[in-house]
Amino acid sequence: MTTTEPAPSNSVPNKWDDYDNVDRIMDVANADAADPDGLIHAVKDNADAIFTWNYEKGERAKLNKLYEKAKNAQWNGETDLDWSIEVDPEQVITVDDPSIEAWFRENPESPLYKMSDTEWTRVRTEGVNWRLSQFMHGEQGALLCTAKIVETVPWIDAKYYAATQVVDEARHVEVFAKYLDTKLDGEYPINPHLKLLLDDIINDSRWDITYLGMQIMVEGLALAAFGFMHALTEEPLLKKLLRYVMSDEARHVAFGVLSLQEVYEGLNQAEIRERQEFAFDSALRMRDRFLQQEVWERMDIDVRKMVELQLAQPNEQKEFQRLLFSKIVPNCKKLGLLDAGDGWLRDRFTDIGVIQFEDMVDTTEEFLEFDAVTHDREAAKAS
Repeated sequence: MTTTEPAPSNSVPNKWDDYDNVDRIMDVANADAADPDGLIHAVKDNADAIFTWNYEKGERAKLNKLYEKAKNAQWNGETDLDWSIEVDPEQVITVDDPSIEAWFRENPESPLYKMSDTEWTRVRTEGVNWRLSQFMHGEQGALLCTAKIVETVPWIDAKYYAATQVVDEARHVEVFAKYLDTKLDGEYPINPHLKLLLDDIINDSRWDITYLGMQIMVEGLALAAFGFMHALTEEPLLKKLLRYVMSDEARHVAFGVLSLQEVYEGLNQAEIRERQEFAFDSALRMRDRFLQQEVWERMDIDVRKMVELQLAQPNEQKEFQRLLFSKIVPNCKKLGLLDAGDGWLRDRFTDIGVIQFEDMVDTTEEFLEFDAVTHDREAAKAS
């Protein structure tokens, strides 16, 4: 089984020489709005279903270790989380960075100029709903992609582990949906940039692209984003929910790195360059997704102006967005993608200001530190 068939040519190309082009960012949202999908969205899955008759468990020892860990770290969203906790939607999260709010409220060019405290509270509340909604939609994307990995990966150890991840992702969709429905004011639709990325991951026929797009890029960013929200909230139900989801996500990212290391060692330079370009294309879409255009639209705020201002923020105020890549960059380095060929991906990550994360610990070395489920069970036994 090869991973190197040509990719389908139905995706929207990014203009890599103009990362902050507002027209490019807005066109994605406008195109999606012009063709609503309702509640059902179908994507052509071009992959082959692969059987393997080699059932020797443990041939890939590190994947087998992950599988055994996953079997013992399952949790139940209905019984392991206390849904009786009352939640005030306006108090779910603290201010991300007071200087960012001040910059928008004190800038005469900003649609948020001199916004009242009451109005700004709504901005924060809508932002929480929007973030959790995108987490939920992304988890459904992971659910479908991991089911595809079970179907397409040719190694039995990887099929075993991916099957546990399918269960994990279903649980994640379930708990985010329940939190949004019962504790907040409902959900937002999927962001068009995220939707386009998920479509391309599922549509591609190469199973390693499913790994790269979902396990490394989408899940890697999600792991960092969950960590930031966990640090910013004191709401006990959401805090524990995020902590448990992060326990699973760290294993998922490690699964991607461990699997792709073996695959990428056998690819030629042209094939690696395709993966570098796919990784950066994914990075741009995820960055653009966090401009939260849907929030501004719901609040009847000038969307284009807000996108322009967010892109024009001072560098020191973009640190939160950049930190979202703190898991992605070291994992890409671990896979050899940063410096392969002429170092194309290193240059691109330098351009968008995230290369400084390259020497942080990659997820294959830290997934055990995220294991809150086992920690809680051991603590309960000790008490």
